[in-house]
Amino acid sequence: MVRPDCDQGVGTGASFIAKTFSVSATGGTTLLRISALGLYRAFINGQRVGQDLLTPGWTVYDKRLSYQTYDVTELLIPGDNRVEIWLGDGWYRSQLMWGEYPIINTWGDKIAAIAELSQDGAVILSTDATWESGELPVLKSGIYFGEIFDARVAPKVTAGSSALPFDPAILVAHETTPVREMEPLAVVRSWIEADGATVYDFGQNAGGNVAFTVSGEAGARIRVDHGEVLDQDGHFYNGNYRTAEARIEYILAGSGEEHYRPYFTFQGYRYARVTIEGAAKVLDIVSVPMSSVTEVKSSFTSANPMVDRLFLNTIWSQRANFIEVPTDCPQRDERLGWTGDAQVFAGTACYLADAQGFFRKWIRDLVADQRADGAIPHVCPDPTRQNDEHYPGFFGSTGWGDAIYQVPWQMYLHFGDTEILAETLPAMVKWVDFVWSISDGPIVSPPREWGARGFSFGDWLQPKGPSAKPLPTIGDDAAATIYLYIAAAQVSQIADLVGDRAIAQRMRKIADEVKAAFALEFITPSGRLAYDDQTSYALAIVHDLIPEAKYEAAKQYFRNTILRSERRIGTGFIGTPALLPALIKIGEWALARDVFLQEDVPGWLYQVKMGATTIWERWDAIQPDGSIYNPQMNSYNHYAYGSVCQWLLEGVAGFRPDAREPGFKTIVFEPLILPELSPVRAHHDSPSGRIAAQWEINGTSVRYDIEVPEGSRGLLVLAHDYHDVILDGQGIEAREAPLSSGPHTITFTYDPPSRDVIAEKPVNANTP
Repeated sequence: MVRPDCDQGVGTGASFIAKTFSVSATGGTTLLRISALGLYRAFINGQRVGQDLLTPGWTVYDKRLSYQTYDVTELLIPGDNRVEIWLGDGWYRSQLMWGEYPIINTWGDKIAAIAELSQDGAVILSTDATWESGELPVLKSGIYFGEIFDARVAPKVTAGSSALPFDPAILVAHETTPVREMEPLAVVRSWIEADGATVYDFGQNAGGNVAFTVSGEAGARIRVDHGEVLDQDGHFYNGNYRTAEARIEYILAGSGEEHYRPYFTFQGYRYARVTIEGAAKVLDIVSVPMSSVTEVKSSFTSANPMVDRLFLNTIWSQRANFIEVPTDCPQRDERLGWTGDAQVFAGTACYLADAQGFFRKWIRDLVADQRADGAIPHVCPDPTRQNDEHYPGFFGSTGWGDAIYQVPWQMYLHFGDTEILAETLPAMVKWVDFVWSISDGPIVSPPREWGARGFSFGDWLQPKGPSAKPLPTIGDDAAATIYLYIAAAQVSQIADLVGDRAIAQRMRKIADEVKAAFALEFITPSGRLAYDDQTSYALAIVHDLIPEAKYEAAKQYFRNTILRSERRIGTGFIGTPALLPALIKIGEWALARDVFLQEDVPGWLYQVKMGATTIWERWDAIQPDGSIYNPQMNSYNHYAYGSVCQWLLEGVAGFRPDAREPGFKTIVFEPLILPELSPVRAHHDSPSGRIAAQWEINGTSVRYDIEVPEGSRGLLVLAHDYHDVILDGQGIEAREAPLSSGPHTITFTYDPPSRDVIAEKPVNANTP
């Protein structure tokens, strides 16, 4: 590992290391293996190596550092050649975290590179202290900061290099799809503000960079500021970026048309505000999205354009937040791999993109960041693990740490990945044991204080209460206890799958004990749950935590939580994914329909109605009058609530993987007919092939067309509300029917559900 001696430290100009070398012939295959502390971009004979962005990526750098391998045969010439490696601060040492206590030099204070050039297997060049170094036109760069580029500066050698102590055992071959540019987004409108700056609207919130072509005099300066939304009066706004400067500055060389896009940063934005100092003009400007998941694997369309836009918004939020790590947001002074967001979204993510490699890499980082007592960090890679002075106890929240088993489980369902289950099982068990230890028993009572051991975010960002820690309707104790049950039950199933019977039995015993304790602690004799809120009922119903004798009464109480909120959402990050599935599970189709389709705040379609092109962090991120709510914690590109798209595909379109034969070897088809959405069409390009489903209503008659990929089989499951069922021209009486690969047509009659009213007293309540 070699560092440039000219490097002046974090926040200063980027540097390069370079070496001239000779090759006698260019036949055969020449490979470059390369990595860095910081970010790198490599060139051979002035030509860029590869098209990957933000390499070597973001990992737990002190334990795992990825390297990339490129075939550079075509870049070499007989005789002298020159390799140059540009280095920027990146995630390695530029600011991470926020507010008064930013963390810099998180994993180290020296940027460096390691590289090896081999020809037909024989090493012909590697980094050592004989390499030269010098300054670059990149005067400053940072993940939150942005980039300053002075085109007048030509890279030149000014110093040598030094070898750094380095353990090559931490090097791992790049495990995920690389970050790549996507098709540029053109300007849809622009205007000049009162101070003379020009605002460009690209029509879509995205994660990426602005690219532009300019001309003008040497020394003229182009400044680009980024914003996601406009303020109430229609002016450029980025107050929600907090301390992230998120700016680009380009200083012209004065050499005709000049083209620029940043090297070592990315931003989250829809709008670019361009200020020009000196004699220069912008000839062209585009937004260039980037992502680790550029290929969309699913679609969903319906008769409701807002629902279709919600699905598209989720795709764009995943793209912007799947840049090396599943982040919460791509714009403000955060952009961290929050575990809670990832665990609730993992199922949706695997439908919308081929996320197997992406999640495998991140889960391995999560295991590396796990604390000795089993606690999982709130974010991964975790900047606080070695810098916890101002962020003590940044780990151990139920619903967040549960990513350690939830994400691998979704990888198993979608891709048949049993290896990640076996690899991660010890970490899963340590997590369950940690949660049990918080209160030393089956009822978990997390402390409310930030930083205390076992602090819980609860049902984060329910649509009420303050931002810092919302006043929940579900108690932290109920939420944490439910999640302890979910964890133990799921890990037990995983242990069974990988053949560890002892662990499976121990986890099952814990799950049974928690389930019994939950019923005693949180379910009244009449069947009402202690906090009587939507999240409590939704999670308890989906995960079968309610005793059979109290089930009918609990269903009625659950209905009433929806009806008394005027059919609006009352859930946050952990409750929302379970809300609609729970209503469907108890047969409340009409309520599920009403909750999903209502267009007021809080609601999925409210944000679409307000012009969102990605998923918001808060239900009320923009008020009905257009005013911005709470800029200190308000992201307009947060994918968590987009997890509803899993329900659209699995519930409404009606296809899902079968855990008994994962990877869509068996596909369960179970449609939910919501007349307001007819016609519905959806597909998913699964590892087993394309799955397609569509249905349409004509009066009370429904036609459901599906496609089972070659080599897979299907299982048709029909609700009792569906009658006169005909499968491929033959009437059937059974509620379930096997399906061979290929197309199938199912018709049936259906009675649409009606709106319900609140019941003052639950039915079949077991009162004392």
